[in-house]
Parts: sequence; C-alpha cells; structure tokens
Amino acid sequence: MKIHSPSLVELHAFLAVCRHGSFRRAADALCVTPAAVSRAVQRLEEHLAGERLFERYATGVTLTARGTQLRRLTERHVLALESAAETMGRSALPQRVRLSVIPTLSIQWLMPRMPAFKAELPGIEIELRQFKHDEDFTRDDVDLWIEVKRPQRRWPAHIRTRYLIGREFIAVCAPGLRQKYRTPQALQSATLLHHTNFPDNWERWFAKAGAPCTPRLGPGFDLTMHLIIAAKAGMGVAVVPACLVERELSSGELVMPFDIDVSCGRGYFICSKRDGPPFPALEAFAGWLEAQAGAVRQSDAAMVPEGAC
Repeated sequence: MKIHSPSLVELHAFLAVCRHGSFRRAADALCVTPAAVSRAVQRLEEHLAGERLFERYATGVTLTARGTQLRRLTERHVLALESAAETMGRSALPQRVRLSVIPTLSIQWLMPRMPAFKAELPGIEIELRQFKHDEDFTRDDVDLWIEVKRPQRRWPAHIRTRYLIGREFIAVCAPGLRQKYRTPQALQSATLLHHTNFPDNWERWFAKAGAPCTPRLGPGFDLTMHLIIAAKAGMGVAVVPACLVERELSSGELVMPFDIDVSCGRGYFICSKRDGPPFPALEAFAGWLEAQAGAVRQSDAAMVPEGAC
C-alpha cells in the first residue's frame, strides 16, 4: 500500500492552529474558511493513521501528545520554507507593505501624504490591515505597525521600534472661542475636552503654561478623532497631538488659543519584527515616514515663537 506524505498545505494549516489556538483564528490568519483549515488538519491526521492532533473544546483547541511531537519536528523547517518562498516571491511580485496603523493617525496624518509617497516610490504598494487596540505583534498578516507608546507599556523583545511623531500636543478650539480666554489661567474655566485614556494631558499643559492646577475636566472621548470633531463643533477646548490637526489649523477650522506645546512622553512608533527576512520595500516606506515626520517637526518648531514653550 502506498503511503502519502503530508503536504506543506496541511502542515501550514496545522501550525497555524497551533499558533492561534483555534481553527477560526487560524483561518482568519490564513485568509481561508475554518472548514478549509479543519479539512486540512483532518487529512493530516489520516496520514498519521488517524491519530488525533488536537483536543477540541468550545473555547478552542489544545495539542495532544502526538500533536506536540509533530509541531516540534516540523515547525522550524516549515517556517524556514515559508520564509524562503516569501523572500523569493517578493522579487517577482509588486513590492507590498502590509500596514496596521491607529485610525486617527491614518486619517489625519498619513492618508493626506500618500499621493506624495506614490509619486516618490510608485513601485511600492501599501495595504492597510485591521488595527487592533490590544496588539501583541504576533500577526502574520502585518509587516509594519504604527503604534502609540502607552504608559507603562514595554515593547516585546522580538519587535524593533523607532519613534515617528506625536509627542508634542497642543490646546485647540473653534475660532469663536479663542477671544474668551486671554490667559492660560482663564482657560481653567473653559469646557476642557479630554482623552479618557490620558486624563493627565490637561494637567501637563497647564503646568507648562505656568498655571499649575488640578483641572476640572469636561466631556471625555476614547478616540482623538472624536476630540478633534468636538473641538471643531465648538463644544470646548481640547488637548491633542499637534500632528493630528495640521489641516484644521491651516484651514482655520481650529486655532491655538496659546502658542504652547507640551511633550507627553508617548508618541507614535514604527514597529516591525526583528527577525524578519530582508525587506527593502518596508525599509523604504519606514524611511519615507521618518522623513515626513522630520519635516513636520521642523515646521512646528518654526511656528512656535521663541520662549513660548
């Protein structure tokens, strides 16, 4: 009787389930249906004389002893083959960078610059992937992330990070509100719109403005995009990263009641995997992003009067 060896497709599906802990999540990562993953694993089990590789539960799966052995014997070799195929394939296909980026930064800062990027580097395609607030940087469908440095957050050891932009934030409001507040101290009586994840932004701003206080915060929002919209609507004064309101300041939809910017110590970072294969398109795009951010920082420095911050 002829014995058929497992195919790379079957091993690929098996290892995806191992990594993600469920058939559904493995299917999402592979861009196929859960049924297709299940069939591939079933064929693999048939090759192994019907031995089960997973114990299936309502919340996911765990490896059997046989499954653990198979993973240990195959994972390193399959990953090496996949990496080689990906590296060789990139030279034959259009250069593509799969990007996950915080939506507000994408809408307010990145997307307006993309026509210039396409003009400079027309051979590189940028493909946006879903942004996840609880990102752990283990996804196979993303090459590059632009993430915010959150308080107390440590980047995973397998991720390389580079600061991009967004540490400096400013107070902004609708033009009609600016004349109501002649001094930073007077601004303490304003409706202070704030980001619910970073409620200390206003305290930092008043301290930098020479008016230290415990501010009485107004409405809170969990997205900076909502803060910007609320400020444009005249709901109050908001503290936001300066890079996210470039267009609104230029058009006059928003104004700065005072020429003060404050460093929040966080900002947006470019994140990529340290052990990934050589990827010139990714490095070219990351370098272009850093050049754009550098130009913004120089422009911001020129706009703020000497001594104002």
